[in-house]
Amino acid sequence: MILAMDYAKDPRVDQYIDALPEWQQAVCRKVRDLVHAADPEVEETIKRTVQPYFVLNGNICALLAAKDHVNVFLYDGGLAPDPQHIITGGHGNQTGRTIAFHQGDPVNEEALLDIFRAVIADNRAGGWRKIKGGA
Repeated sequence: MILAMDYAKDPRVDQYIDALPEWQQAVCRKVRDLVHAADPEVEETIKRTVQPYFVLNGNICALLAAKDHVNVFLYDGGLAPDPQHIITGGHGNQTGRTIAFHQGDPVNEEALLDIFRAVIADNRAGGWRKIKGGA
């Protein structure tokens, strides 16, 4: 289990999370802790007016709470390995994939941390577009 750690928090991300139902708050806080645990240089911000993004040499992931689930959007160009099969959507997407968490779903911390670390490593190597040979 990943323990909460000290990191710079964007108060706008706190506002986004605090406005959610309790179970969605718990998922978002867990994801937030994990992405920061993946690398101490991760920064958080708000893009698209209200959506929390976590970035380091490019986007890592974003949170979007829907009525009955929380989406974690992975900006990895489909490159990050998913040996534990936690990615739930976008398998054929050329730019990113999603992990949807519904109420009561466990957060596979180890698998999510591994994915975040892979996305960060790819970002540091120039980003998935460069790695895939794109623009």
